[in-house]
Amino acid sequence: MQPTAPMKVSASPPAVGLERRERVAVIGAGTSGLAMVRRLREGGLAVDCLERERDLGGNWNIALRTSRVFESTHLISSKRLTEYLDHPMPDHWPEYPSHRLVLEYLRGYADRFGLEEAIEYGAGVRRVQPLDASRAASGWLVELESGERRRYGSLVIANGHNWDPSFPAWSGRAGAESPFTGIEMHSGEYKSPECLRGQRVLVVGGGNSGCDIAVEAAQHAAATRLSLRRGYHLLPKFYRGLPIDQVGENLLRLRLPIAARRALAGLVSYLMLGSRASVGLPKPDHKLFETHPVINSQLVYCLRHGDLEVRPDVERLTEEGVRYVDGSEEEFGVVLYATGYRLSFPFIDKSLLAWRDGRPQLYLNVFHPERDDLFVLGMIQPDSGQWGLVDRQARLVARCLLASRSDTPAARRFRQEKRGDDRVRRLRYVETARHLLEVEHFGYARRLDREWRRLARGLRAAPSAR
Repeated sequence: MQPTAPMKVSASPPAVGLERRERVAVIGAGTSGLAMVRRLREGGLAVDCLERERDLGGNWNIALRTSRVFESTHLISSKRLTEYLDHPMPDHWPEYPSHRLVLEYLRGYADRFGLEEAIEYGAGVRRVQPLDASRAASGWLVELESGERRRYGSLVIANGHNWDPSFPAWSGRAGAESPFTGIEMHSGEYKSPECLRGQRVLVVGGGNSGCDIAVEAAQHAAATRLSLRRGYHLLPKFYRGLPIDQVGENLLRLRLPIAARRALAGLVSYLMLGSRASVGLPKPDHKLFETHPVINSQLVYCLRHGDLEVRPDVERLTEEGVRYVDGSEEEFGVVLYATGYRLSFPFIDKSLLAWRDGRPQLYLNVFHPERDDLFVLGMIQPDSGQWGLVDRQARLVARCLLASRSDTPAARRFRQEKRGDDRVRRLRYVETARHLLEVEHFGYARRLDREWRRLARGLRAAPSAR
């Protein structure tokens, strides 16, 4: 049972009434929402941050019902490549901080920039719809779960995309008729290994969460197996004491071609972890960096000690366990799905987000191609840390709103560009649901910075915009 934090009271409740079109509504006070509030306030824009839960932090606040971290969760990217642009994590903190330190960091960020003044807790959003669907900037009607309805000038969706669990089609949790008599659970429901102690456990899914949980289960369960649909590239968390993503960052700064970076990363993986085949890990059917690599130094350790074994993909559940695609069967008491999350915005109609091919088709994964008053923040899956990128997104959104109010030439150019073809990706990624939002962080950051500078120059040329 997780500790319950007291419900916070907003420091500055909104004025009574529906009309708030001079303000921006930001949905969510997690890592994306906080960055957005900070950048809007920095630009002198009025903002209401609408948070359903009783506290900030979103996914990183384990006390909240929407949190998907577990007791031993740490950052998968190093602190220097994760932190916000102008709010560094302390030097004395570990390279991969725990979720407790992350929440402390987010509270410090909110305190430093006075963000609590703009956050309304217990303000869940039930539905949003444009005031005039035919106009590109007509504003939004926001209906809260309390029944209150408000009109806002602009809307930023920042509720995250790692909260709505996805299950395999053959799972009883996905609605399939299942004879399985054991426990089915999602990695988002997993909090500690106590629920696995003494059980035979199958972890389904080879992403970072799946591998982390499999390693932890191997130390507590009676037996642990890891079911993999395909092979993934595996990298250690450190190389010669340096976080592996910082090693990669150095190679990117040297402008090494992708072939050279793949060769060097593959060599590091072999030197630090050895051969995949020797521990039963299947060979990847794609090149390194065409999927999100697994960053884990303990997986091979557990495999080499025999505490964990790899299994093929699952065909279906049986009464006592599972049947694999190779025809073999095995008994389990717990099947734990580390199968990711569905991209879900339940309070807005998909048609309003230009939804196509499984995701909203937004310019830079942020800007609606037609509407100038709708933005989505944090809808990316980068190959490195995320918050610095989200901070760049937020900075660009705030600058775009300021530029649009004065209708600068730069704003008109940006408005035209976001209606065209958007090529965010510089690398080819495997076509799976897991990689719908994948971006190459280095080039993506440079592009966000470039657009921000262009809009900034346009505003300086029109001082009356501020």
